[in-house]
Amino acid sequence: MHSNSTARTDNDNDNEARLLRRRTLAILLVFAVVTAAGLAYVKWWPYFIKATNAIHHHTLGSSILGSGADEGGASVWQEAWRYSLTYFNAVWKAALLGMIVSSMVQAMLPADWLKRALGGMNVKSTLIGGAASLPGMMCSCCAAPIAAGMRRQRVSVGAALAFWIGNPMLNPATLVFMAAVLPWKFTVLRLVFGLLLTFGVSYAAGRFADPAKLDALVRAQTEAAGELRPADAAPLWLRWPRSFAILFARMAPIYVAAVFLTGLLQQLLFPSWATEGAFAIALFAIVGTLFVIPTAAEIPIAQSFLAIDKGIASTLLIALPAVSLPSLLLVSRSFPRKALLFVAVSVVLLAMASGYVGRLWL
Repeated sequence: MHSNSTARTDNDNDNEARLLRRRTLAILLVFAVVTAAGLAYVKWWPYFIKATNAIHHHTLGSSILGSGADEGGASVWQEAWRYSLTYFNAVWKAALLGMIVSSMVQAMLPADWLKRALGGMNVKSTLIGGAASLPGMMCSCCAAPIAAGMRRQRVSVGAALAFWIGNPMLNPATLVFMAAVLPWKFTVLRLVFGLLLTFGVSYAAGRFADPAKLDALVRAQTEAAGELRPADAAPLWLRWPRSFAILFARMAPIYVAAVFLTGLLQQLLFPSWATEGAFAIALFAIVGTLFVIPTAAEIPIAQSFLAIDKGIASTLLIALPAVSLPSLLLVSRSFPRKALLFVAVSVVLLAMASGYVGRLWL
């Protein structure tokens, strides 16, 4: 009798394990399908069309900053509002997709699995995080919710930063656009400095992290937001919408306000008194790091500076896409402040280095 009971228990355990594996695989399949469909609609297909046009016509259109200068009498506030509308009209689909994917990361993906794959504070995790960013092709703001969601699932600082920075800096579509529109040396500069930022700076920033403090940071953030963990008893159909609603309510107001604030800075991108010398490169590196743009919008902006100073154009190709004030604010609760400060300063310094190289080489 005892052996029969033990056998039934073992069979029940095996059946439960098989059901759990099937359920996990089904959830992962839903995650993959929704993510791929969203990226195909928002990024892959539009970028294929855009790349084809860029190759044939050697242009991406006018700079996103261009129209404001032509509207005489417009106040700084009106210009900030105009820029905000233009920006969100360009990115709202990608921003919404970023929040949807982030909510799925938190509600669907097993935390233990993510921690095993990307939780190490080592080069391997950073490399995997950076490589995972390549299909996304998102700007830093649209990738920010996903990076924050990864951190709440115990992904390491280095891996999450590599994913976040790699999205804009190693965007394959942007590199194709650059090769079609700008001289080839600009593409080389972007790729070299993009690799340094995505993997080198991300890994170095992760070294600031104290594992005990990181766990406390993630726990405090999760508890404050009242978020459900994937291990909760609540069904998936409830976890996912709730995770998305909490994420949207927390991030959307910060995002809108920060974009409007940086819209006030756009006048600083055209200081007539600072277009020469080392000071100009430093100024454009700082302002470009704070400023926010849609994906690949740095290319027409840099193109407009080619006739003025190739060093400034080279600076903006690194500073503008890497991070921004809004994206830094969106991830500020998920990463140590020292790590984010290190990333921001590194972007400024590497953008300046790119500017100096550009002046000498291009």
